[in-house]
Amino acid sequence: MLLSEDAYRKIEKELAKFPPARKLSAAIAALTIAQEEKGWLSPEILQEVAGYLKVPVVALQEVASFYSMFNTHPVGRYKLAICGNLPCEMNGSDRLADYLKEKLGIGFGETTPDGMFTLVESECMGACGDGPVILVNNHVMHMHMSREKVDRLLEELRT
Repeated sequence: MLLSEDAYRKIEKELAKFPPARKLSAAIAALTIAQEEKGWLSPEILQEVAGYLKVPVVALQEVASFYSMFNTHPVGRYKLAICGNLPCEMNGSDRLADYLKEKLGIGFGETTPDGMFTLVESECMGACGDGPVILVNNHVMHMHMSREKVDRLLEELRT
């Protein structure tokens, strides 16, 4: 088993919310639990979760590759997702993304050599009036970002 007993208890709790014939309905929750424990969804993890849910692995691959919150490749300790949609771009997210790329020395989809940061471009995060927006590890949203705020954020995350 690649996941802990605790992870499987959490998945069981999610499965209980759906009819037995609808195990695929728990896919997002199960993949989230697996990713939180392992950091990313390796092919082996996808295979194991699919086996546990008794669904085709391709069904989980489709979910994992569709949603940007899922990591199908190893990522840094902090995944920084910057919104690239029009409202954020109109508020400077493209320039802020360029600043982050320069500051970190990486492009979108890359991880810093120290394994600390992975930078990704994201679809809309639903905070259009608060752009530019950066989401850290799918959980903490930073709004109205500027170069100065990015510098402070990176410093905080490094400590």
